[in-house]
Order: sequence, then C-alpha cells, then structure tokens
Amino acid sequence: MHILRALIRHPSGRIGGAIILLLLIAAICGALGLTPHDPIKAFPPDRLKPPSATYWMGTDLLGRDTASRLMLGIGLSFIVAFASVICATIAGTVIGLFAAWWGRPWDGIFMRTMDVLLAFPAILLALLIISIVGPGPMTSIVAIAIVYTPIFARVVRGPALSLKHREFIDAARTFGSSESYILTRHLLLNLIAPLTVQFTLALAWSLLTEAGLSFLGLGTQPPSPSLGLMLSESRNLMQHAPWLMLFPGLTVMIGVLGFNLTGDALRDILDPRTQERGA
Repeated sequence: MHILRALIRHPSGRIGGAIILLLLIAAICGALGLTPHDPIKAFPPDRLKPPSATYWMGTDLLGRDTASRLMLGIGLSFIVAFASVICATIAGTVIGLFAAWWGRPWDGIFMRTMDVLLAFPAILLALLIISIVGPGPMTSIVAIAIVYTPIFARVVRGPALSLKHREFIDAARTFGSSESYILTRHLLLNLIAPLTVQFTLALAWSLLTEAGLSFLGLGTQPPSPSLGLMLSESRNLMQHAPWLMLFPGLTVMIGVLGFNLTGDALRDILDPRTQERGA
C-alpha cells in the first residue's frame, strides 16, 4: 500500500498507472465480450467505413469493427507480454541467484550462457526460436521469455554477489539456516525492488517484441487479433484507410509509454539514493 500511495503521488506514476489501468479495462472488456460489435465476424457491406458514431474507429477490409478488435487485441498482446515477462523473471532470478551463491565454476557457466543470448538482438533471437518451433502465441511467450531471461539474471546476480558477503547472511549461516531459506528469505527479499522495476520496464520491451513478431506473421494468428497483426493487416491500406494503422499503432505507443513511466516512477520510489536526495 505504501508503494501504491507513493506511485499515485509521483507524476510519472500517476500518468503511467492511468494508461495501464485504461488498457487493462479495455482488455478485460474485450475478453468478456463487452465490445461494441463482434470483433471476429465479418460484415462485408460495412467494409472500410471511416470512424463514425456507429464504428468509433472505423472498420477493416472485412467490415469488422476496429474498436472491438482493438479491445480484444490489447488483451491478447498483454497476455503474451505478461506471461513471457513472468517466465523470464522466474528463470532469470533462479539463474542469477544460483550463479551468485554457488560461485565458480557455475557462475562462469551460467553467465557466459547468458552473454551468448545477450549477443543476439532481441527480435532476431525470437525469430530464430519461432522459426525452429513454429508460429503461435505460446511460441511467442517462450521466445520472448528466453530473450529477456539474461537481463533478469544479470539484474539479480550483481546485487546477490554483494549481499552474500553481508553480516546478516553470515549470521544466518551461523544459526544453521538452510541454503534455500537464505536464498528465499534473505537474498530474494532484498532483490524485490530492482526486480519490480525491471519487470515493469521489461513489459514495455515485451509488448514491442510481441507486436513485431505478430506484424511479421509469427505471433498471434488470424482471425484472432493482436496489435501487431492489426498493423500488419493494415499496411497495404494506409492511403485508403489510415485509421486501421493509426489506432493500433497509437495503442502500442501508449502502452509502451505507460509501462516506461511506471517503471521510472518505481525506480525513483524504490531507490534509496533517490529518497536520500529528496530528503
């Protein structure tokens, strides 16, 4: 609750939180079927209608309501983004903790593997994984999770290396605490702040990556919409129906902005050095 109140008081936190909340409400309404029109069913007589009172964001080439498809697409894109970042957070945290705790040679093995993954551009590594396994939402989740796992591993490993030599860790060993207890109750709890910030920022990157994969036809498959797929379907109609690209593109941009603003606010709130400067 303290963090939530601080986030509301923070200017970037208020704006970013409001953006994310609005997008989540739209996604929930889309998932529950609370859309103005059927987002999947085609209605050819109303094809390529401009924005109006009936169709707030116009219609596409098959007469489907853009606003309804956008609401459903936000939910599908958010599911992929959140699921992939959650998987990356868990995998990266485990790798980073054990690399720091066990030391050599495991530290070198784990982190050199992470360095190899980091050497690839994110979208290219995701494309390589999907080209081997095949397109689809589940494949996108796995690919994006693998891409961002090394970042979380490095975020965890650095502070964990410093914390493992602190006095309270030595005291826990002296009192006979098990390794699992020390890792979870002492090391991991002290890493919640940087992990929270990194999680929020990674959501922005994951949303962009998912949009890129769907744009290339390797993410969510038709007829289910996603933000990237809607952009891909509209690229040949930019001159005749610019709203088809405008609204999904703005949604991606606003979503990334919301996660970045929230991540920046959380960094300011959770960073002790920032709090000391403010005091």
